[in-house]
Amino acid sequence: MPRYAMDTSWISNPVMDLPQDVHVSLWQRVASLLEEGAFCWNQEIWEEIDGSVYGDIANSLQICQDNGGCFELGQDRWDWAQYIAHYNDIKTRYAGYISEYHGNRSSTIGLNDCSIVCLGKTLGLPVASMERRNVHSSPKRMRIPELCDREGIQHLDLNELLRAEGITA
Repeated sequence: MPRYAMDTSWISNPVMDLPQDVHVSLWQRVASLLEEGAFCWNQEIWEEIDGSVYGDIANSLQICQDNGGCFELGQDRWDWAQYIAHYNDIKTRYAGYISEYHGNRSSTIGLNDCSIVCLGKTLGLPVASMERRNVHSSPKRMRIPELCDREGIQHLDLNELLRAEGITA
């Protein structure tokens, strides 16, 4: 069973900022987490990840994907009907923040962000992303950590998740 619902940013941003050939031991540990199935995502997130991450970590992502890392609608192994209910509810309650509803407004949540938060909510898992909370509350902008806060879901960035897993580099 996965331990974290992973947003694309949790893996794509660190891969760019912490090269795999420089931070070898870190990426070996992250690869192990992926290959053991510690992460999950939905189809929308997989479409963002697939092809956007390179090197050995891309192979580990594919192993996780091949071993059920992607939770898809219609699968018997999870309550996807509850996921749809959460997703529809969040799209309605937070419509004022959603980028796609406001000309693709920047620095705010998008529908894919909502989808990964809903996956975490449905499965009872923390959401892992590299997004940071807005410094000042805004009536127009919200990010994944703030949506998680409002929905009572734990949010972890890279360092928080590494600490939770006891990983040091």
